[in-house]
Amino acid sequence: MPPAGVSDAARPAFDEPSADRFLYAGWSVDPPARLPFVRRSDERALTIARCCEYAAGAERRTGTMSATVFETEVMPPLPGAPRYDVLMLLRVESQALAREAAEVRDLAPTFTMSAWNSRRIGDTDRTGDATFLFNHFVAQRPDAASAGFDQVAGWFPDKLGVDNTTLLQPDDQEAAPYAFVNYVRVPGGARSFLLGMLLRPSFHTHVRRVLKAHHMQALPLLAKPVRLERHR
Repeated sequence: MPPAGVSDAARPAFDEPSADRFLYAGWSVDPPARLPFVRRSDERALTIARCCEYAAGAERRTGTMSATVFETEVMPPLPGAPRYDVLMLLRVESQALAREAAEVRDLAPTFTMSAWNSRRIGDTDRTGDATFLFNHFVAQRPDAASAGFDQVAGWFPDKLGVDNTTLLQPDDQEAAPYAFVNYVRVPGGARSFLLGMLLRPSFHTHVRRVLKAHHMQALPLLAKPVRLERHR
């Protein structure tokens, strides 16, 4: 049951979760000090090159379906928000997870999380010119946070035309700083997506209200995938 006064109308019809496993990593290399927009950085470019070299090799190994490096475009200045300006997401078969996790640690990420997919709408592919949302959810009760997510997930397809979502649920919930991370390919660019969301009254009257009622907070990063061939 939702908390009193909170609508249950935005529940979507979820697809069968993916059986793949995921490894998500973030690097805080040269994040912006004040503005939300991430500017070019030579130091970040070096980290991206190292990550791309690793990802290209990972994709040639048995058990790794995809390895994608992202450069963060927009980092909203929210209290407690992650400051990762370089991201990497690996999609693997279960037997490859431990190997990739050990090797990614050699790249000295600020954060890593192995995860499984608990909720899915459509397919979040890695279209090269798309923008991707990595929405980090924190909650007072991570074990109950899925109920809040279920009540807001349908708002995004209905109001913003989002046709996919891949919810990354941490393997070790007690050790993870996030209840889960939502990985989404968004329509249009980062700025248009944020404006479309924030300027809709129902985002504030429904989405934010539901999250508050479940003692949850969404901490987004918007990022673009880096083309691996540029770094080979």
